[in-house]
Amino acid sequence: MHGARPILWFMTDAPETTSNGREPALHFDAVLRPHRSLGPHGFAILMIAIAGISFAAGLFFFLIGAWPIFGFFGLDVLLIYLAFRFSYRDARAFEAIRLQDDALIVRRVDRHGRFEECRFQPNWLRLDLEEPETGPGMLVLTSHGRSVSVGRFLTRDERQELTAALRGALDRLRAPAV
Repeated sequence: MHGARPILWFMTDAPETTSNGREPALHFDAVLRPHRSLGPHGFAILMIAIAGISFAAGLFFFLIGAWPIFGFFGLDVLLIYLAFRFSYRDARAFEAIRLQDDALIVRRVDRHGRFEECRFQPNWLRLDLEEPETGPGMLVLTSHGRSVSVGRFLTRDERQELTAALRGALDRLRAPAV
């Protein structure tokens, strides 16, 4: 669930339709997730190590007569645990980008499961990759006076990869049928 890189799925091969053939063809599909470097197994190991060190240090203070300190070491472990849990809760957020024959759909889901969806007509869509010297870059999708930015949490290379893949899928969709 919490891999070392954001999850990116690209469909850039031949378009696919459903079995009934009535749904628009899918030309591109990407799911973008924020980076989380520590997976569940690593989190368990880290928490066991922190709890062990805190218990040993707290026991030392308890044995020399400073018993109130023991509780503060337990409180530290609890606060570290809660900080990681909040971070993992934030990792439930994602952005999904789908390019079909008739629309490019951007769905953004926040950590609470609430979502917002933007639809663009692909023939008029403009992609602008903004990479400032400082601060996070972003890919801005613009059409008919509306715009939405995607991939703020991606690295520069991942944003460039996403832009190239989406631009290629749009070019193939816009190309006249031969």
